[in-house]
Amino acid sequence: MSVYLTLAGEFLKIGLFSVGGGLATLPFLYKLADSHDWFTRATLVDMIAISESTPGPIGINMATYAGYAAAGVYGGVLATLALVFPSVVIALFITKALDAFRDDKSVKAAFYGVRPAVTALIASAALGFMKMMLIDIENGSSAANILNVKRIALFAVTLYLMKKYDKHPVFYIGGAAIAGAALKL
Repeated sequence: MSVYLTLAGEFLKIGLFSVGGGLATLPFLYKLADSHDWFTRATLVDMIAISESTPGPIGINMATYAGYAAAGVYGGVLATLALVFPSVVIALFITKALDAFRDDKSVKAAFYGVRPAVTALIASAALGFMKMMLIDIENGSSAANILNVKRIALFAVTLYLMKKYDKHPVFYIGGAAIAGAALKL
């Protein structure tokens, strides 16, 4: 029973404080990986890949995955509901409050102030994820061993193709999966 209470508490906290979408949950999930044995930071990379390549919001997919890893199907459902609950309550409250203060200059200024902070949270999560994916400090004593050249090359090629061709993300995810299997990343 304790794992369910812990799951609910952790994902309520993540849902309450991860402003900015699914990628903003990453710093919380890093800490969760360090403080509980539900998943490791290495598993977190797989969670992100699976969550990005399946339908639905990444944060919800990751909560479901983490909850399932911790406590099976019920854990997945509980973690997902706990993550979503604060957002639903806050969205209902804000919608009601914004109707009354829609044109207030202070409210508009507050939202403009929140945007850079949310952008910083997402950028921090993205940089941490890139470091985890492209650099292998644990197995490296030299630059060649520290840098995962295959992953860096796949990253660069995918980024180039995304900028050059306007294709659906599933195209790039599928291509990267095939390349990863072929290159044994």
